[in-house]
Amino acid sequence: MKNNPLQILQTLDRHLVEPFELYVYGRSALALGYAEERVNFQSTMDVDAILPARDIKAIEQNEDFWQAQMKTNEELGSSRLYFTHLFEDRQVILTPDWLERVVALSAFRFAKLHMFRPSTVDLILTKMMRVDPDDREDIKFLASQPDFRKEELLGALKRAMVPPVQELYEAFEKNRVWLSQSLGL
Repeated sequence: MKNNPLQILQTLDRHLVEPFELYVYGRSALALGYAEERVNFQSTMDVDAILPARDIKAIEQNEDFWQAQMKTNEELGSSRLYFTHLFEDRQVILTPDWLERVVALSAFRFAKLHMFRPSTVDLILTKMMRVDPDDREDIKFLASQPDFRKEELLGALKRAMVPPVQELYEAFEKNRVWLSQSLGL
């Protein structure tokens, strides 16, 4: 089974000169961060990543990373695979301490990339930024994982940092109601 996120990240890794920590989320995190292989996760055409605000100045000045990103997108452009969705953690719904609970994606050996994904509960929060049937299916998948705990999600919902964008807040609230009904929270 072809794994598009893995191909994108292998290409990025090949173009990097220096080590780089990358925090993937979205379908690429589901494709790479969980044992169950699902075609809909592995067929995603991009990799989404979170850039920690604490590191943003260093990342902005990291020419090696930006050159590697550009070369990756150029190399994979004809296959319509890309790596362009990069968001500061302030632009994504997460808990304040999300970095303390990231999970290393150590099953994949890269020369320069050190990859992580948010915790399962934080990934659920990121999926609450839109009212979308696919995102809701992804939430159900995440809620079926062995490391999922309802009480942890309840706490995360109370502590979630929602970016100050009205449509994100509205989507979060609609998804909170849906979660209550579908997961019995």
